[in-house]
Amino acid sequence: MKKIISTPDAPKAVGPYSQAVEFNGMLFISGQIPIDPAIGKIVDGGIREQTEQVMKNIGVILKEAGYDYKDVVKSTCLLNDMDNFAAMNEVYARYYPENPPARAAYGVVRLPLGAMVEIETIAMKK
Repeated sequence: MKKIISTPDAPKAVGPYSQAVEFNGMLFISGQIPIDPAIGKIVDGGIREQTEQVMKNIGVILKEAGYDYKDVVKSTCLLNDMDNFAAMNEVYARYYPENPPARAAYGVVRLPLGAMVEIETIAMKK
């Protein structure tokens, strides 16, 4: 049975979707953009600050569902400018120092609310 995961410590959905859904020991986290849940707005700064906020948002959703970064098996990163790929990678890599998940990264024309980065995540229980 699927279970909807929601926490006030992560941004509210900006559309008709759940923050995350757990099903059969798998957690599917919707694409997170760099909204600071305390103020409901995109964080100030550039790609590093935005990626940091996205990863924090993913972390609180993982925690709410009883997972952590070590359980992540796949990420998909969307960037509004592929010139930001290396800087995004620097921040992203800190969250996965060993055995990083599989990943894809795409350049896109535009992201919600003018975000520079969006990351969706899949985690599994061992």
